[in-house]
Amino acid sequence: MQQTMIDRFGRHITYLRVSVTDRCDFRCIYCMSEAMTFLPRQDLLSLEELDRLASAFVARGVRKLRLTGGEPLVRRNILWLLKALSRHLGDGLDELTLTTNGSQLVRYAEALADCGIARINVSLDTLDPDRFRAITRRGDLGGVMSGIEAAHRAGLKIKINTVALRDVNEGEFEKLIGWSHGNGFDLTLIETMPMGEIDADRTEQYLPLSLVRARLEQRFTLDDIPYRSGGPARYVQVRETGGRLGFITPMTHNFCEACNRVRVTCTGTLYMCLGQEDAADLRAPLRASEDNTLLHAAIDEAIARKPKGHDFVIGRGERPATARPMSLTGG
Repeated sequence: MQQTMIDRFGRHITYLRVSVTDRCDFRCIYCMSEAMTFLPRQDLLSLEELDRLASAFVARGVRKLRLTGGEPLVRRNILWLLKALSRHLGDGLDELTLTTNGSQLVRYAEALADCGIARINVSLDTLDPDRFRAITRRGDLGGVMSGIEAAHRAGLKIKINTVALRDVNEGEFEKLIGWSHGNGFDLTLIETMPMGEIDADRTEQYLPLSLVRARLEQRFTLDDIPYRSGGPARYVQVRETGGRLGFITPMTHNFCEACNRVRVTCTGTLYMCLGQEDAADLRAPLRASEDNTLLHAAIDEAIARKPKGHDFVIGRGERPATARPMSLTGG
């Protein structure tokens, strides 16, 4: 049996995020440029290779596996991969889940539940149709809302993820809290991160969540709670709604000291930190040995290099912390 993964700072790596595609049917203004160039399809790992790679991490102690993108549900035959990975549930894996923009949920919600997925994250930055179109550059809010309803009917637990954007959606957070909690959904607010080139200056987008929380406390009573979902969010209970509100603050307060996560891209590249460029190629050892000996050796070498923290900085004229876009690594 393979040993569990522990980095040089004593952190146990139990959470793997796998980006199954860099493609997306949206072009969100904080995530990618409008004229985005995606990877050639032949550069992507096959679904069978993604299954084998993720399964190797489960054998090494990963307890939570999240599929991301891009938009994971635009990957052809994605249900095959989900069904394959679901065999690990209850046999090493505690949770199989995914993050989605919601555009494909009407089509896939029931099938996701059938695959053993109990919980999903849906990225939703506004409840205003025109603003939604402006943020996503092409998305239809009505279709996403119908997808969320379909997922709710299918019995999926839903968490809403909202990126806080200065002068864009900062007037909507109270409304998003009321809508999310009124439907029984958790809501997590996220600071924008300096990843990849976009068609904007991130200093104009960046909104510190310390400021957002201070504003919300003028309207709500926010009680800190120990609840954790397995990721970096820190949660409060909103006394007036009874719901949970999370804050992900890579800029104002990094969450690196307890980081239990690594990320694999759709090309088989392992990133030990979202905010660092250091990476390990897992595609070559994956394809070189059917017994995974070389793959496990490559994983060990990479985990030993996992850094203490990221170097995110947002400032006028600053280059992105990483050249790769968020859609390649996955959030």
